[in-house]
Amino acid sequence: MNLIDESFEEKKPDNSKKLVRIIIIVMAILLVAIIGIIVTIVYMKNNTLMLYIDGKQNDKVKEMMVIEDDGTVYFPIKEVASYLGYKSYNGEYSNKSEDTSKCYVECSNEIANFSLNSNKIYKLLTSNKDLNYDYYYTSKPVKAMNGVLYTTSEGLELAFNVSFQYDVNNKRVVIYTMPYLVESYNTMALDNGYEKINNEFNNQKAILNNMLIVEKEKNNVFGVIDLKGNVVLEAKYDNIEFIPNMGDFLVESDGKVGLMSAKRETKIQILYDDLKLIDSDLDLFLVEKDRKYGIMDSKGNIKLYIEYDEIGIDNTKFAQNDIKNKYVLVNNLIPVKQGKLWGLFDKNGNMIADFEYDSFGYIASSNKDAINLLLIPDYNVVVACKNKKYTLINSSGKKLCAVVLDDVYMTIRSGKKYYYMNFNDKNLNVLEYLDSL
Repeated sequence: MNLIDESFEEKKPDNSKKLVRIIIIVMAILLVAIIGIIVTIVYMKNNTLMLYIDGKQNDKVKEMMVIEDDGTVYFPIKEVASYLGYKSYNGEYSNKSEDTSKCYVECSNEIANFSLNSNKIYKLLTSNKDLNYDYYYTSKPVKAMNGVLYTTSEGLELAFNVSFQYDVNNKRVVIYTMPYLVESYNTMALDNGYEKINNEFNNQKAILNNMLIVEKEKNNVFGVIDLKGNVVLEAKYDNIEFIPNMGDFLVESDGKVGLMSAKRETKIQILYDDLKLIDSDLDLFLVEKDRKYGIMDSKGNIKLYIEYDEIGIDNTKFAQNDIKNKYVLVNNLIPVKQGKLWGLFDKNGNMIADFEYDSFGYIASSNKDAINLLLIPDYNVVVACKNKKYTLINSSGKKLCAVVLDDVYMTIRSGKKYYYMNFNDKNLNVLEYLDSL
């Protein structure tokens, strides 16, 4: 008997165990692959710039954005406007044209003007019937890229009244429009015992300075709080008006107006019938009291005593002159009326042209092509009238000719402005005359 042969039986391979091992290995590989894909997606997402407007991702605006090597962010002004609730146009608001070196954007409350190579943005409230502009400065000017005007993120904030945040490390750009922010902080006012946030357009801009102008309608009073609910100005004023390009507040109490800062400092006493900012660079205010006018700065220092009958001109008569500031002409001249005559002061309060003029500016009458004229802007010259004769005055108050001109007017042909003056039946080109000087 062969015990070896009898005890031996051939064993069949166990394929089921092998299959299980293969499946486990494949699943492990798939799991590693899935984890790798997820990690890659997360990595790519975290390293891909994302842009949000009012909490919603916006790839179209992201594609418009240009980031320069120094980190400055630019946006195409007209192209981005519609995404921020604005319409856009070529040219200038007060001087309509197809000039592509200028453009303006417009919402229902405000207009903002841009010019190529300029870092000054002019803004006008549509409710401002006297066409007096505010202005703001950006660190870098408007530039053209492929024939399109671009402004920096700073210009975007100032012109479109938005909040802009760029998280470089996380590659996130977040833009909040002012209406969205006001709506978001409505509960802040309610939670702190106020009825609502004031709905005046300029006052709502305070939210871009981390403040809210709030109302207590039952008491009909106004106050200011910050975005954490802390009191900035107590709710005890009859009215509050925010000054965006200063960050201060005009406050009214018992029919009198003064100026206060966000630090509760009284900058101008609440003593006057009216205050109006007329020059942002020097913080100059037009002051009215007992129907007389003067000028003081934001520290309460008097520049012109409150004793004059009128300050500033009616610039609605000179619409084609593109006058941005009716109170300070050619960046230095302040027209002042005493009695029936006009004179000129500079921004420091010095008289530089005596009270001898009947008016400033020329009102066209007989010549159908003539257009009313007050300024010749490229030369910083003002037209003055005395006894129905005219002269030209420069920004230093100096007469550039005797008061003998019969007419000084402007015409526009093919979008270009021309300036003429008549003297002894001779028609002369004003710019040629000024060049000769």
